[in-house]
Amino acid sequence: MTVPRQRTRRDGRAAVLYLAPAAVLLVGLMAYPLFQLAQISLYDYNQPQASGAEPLRFLAFANYAELLTDPQFWSVLLATVLFAAVCVVGSLLVGGALAVLATRARPIPRMLLFLAALGAWATPAMAGSYVWLFLFDQDLGLVNEVLAGLGFTGLEGHSWTFDRFSAFGLVAAEIIWCSFPFVMVTMYAGIKAIPSEVVEAAQLDGASWRRIATGVILPILKPLIVIATIQSIIWDFKIFTQIYVMTGGGGVAGRNLVLNVYAYQKAFAGEEYGMGAAIGVVMTVLLLLITVIYLRVQRKSGWQP
Repeated sequence: MTVPRQRTRRDGRAAVLYLAPAAVLLVGLMAYPLFQLAQISLYDYNQPQASGAEPLRFLAFANYAELLTDPQFWSVLLATVLFAAVCVVGSLLVGGALAVLATRARPIPRMLLFLAALGAWATPAMAGSYVWLFLFDQDLGLVNEVLAGLGFTGLEGHSWTFDRFSAFGLVAAEIIWCSFPFVMVTMYAGIKAIPSEVVEAAQLDGASWRRIATGVILPILKPLIVIATIQSIIWDFKIFTQIYVMTGGGGVAGRNLVLNVYAYQKAFAGEEYGMGAAIGVVMTVLLLLITVIYLRVQRKSGWQP
């Protein structure tokens, strides 16, 4: 009993030593900025305080109380959750479908599919947003011209970014376009790693392809699906660039605001840095809660991280 215990302690110390550099890096890059963000959110920190013209005034949780009683915050939060959910589900469905297609395609079409997907993934968010804006431009956009040529004359000169829902839909489509390659590559690697003997055994047992997909392949891919889902939730919940660029800073009268853009407007346009920091803290807490809840649900369903 002594030897295994000593070996476990040595392994634990070795693991700590290996992880120490990464822990120091995470503390420097994440923990300290989060501490500063939380600290600023507790103060009346506006432009006069930032310039040194007036002293800081400690407010405790007054910024949070004002934020949580603001109807606009709850409206923006609901829009952010729904928007992120559409983007996450869309990315998973498109990426998963194309991963299955890639496993069945011949080498050259598969290579072209991966090149196209990785090109979308590698495109900077700013550049991709402007490309989509140009394609859906009200006057010069290729999409409106094609749709009008197909007989949809009502869409000639249509503004895709004026209406709230069409603007959110356009941005969601652009985010899915640049996000699905991650899901596609992850799922493709997972599918290719499944031993062929497992699928052949299920076929010999008389299982249909639907039964094989739901009873054999999906349970094996479940850890990868969890990782892809959590990554997509984090990425899509804190979207900023695409919304800000494609809707002109949040849409007409702020109809297309999400939490990140809302925090930016409060902190920089409104010069309420304390309030902007409070929104950032709320976003961080919400993302942690969503991740923990999702992992608990997965653990109860039988998957252990």
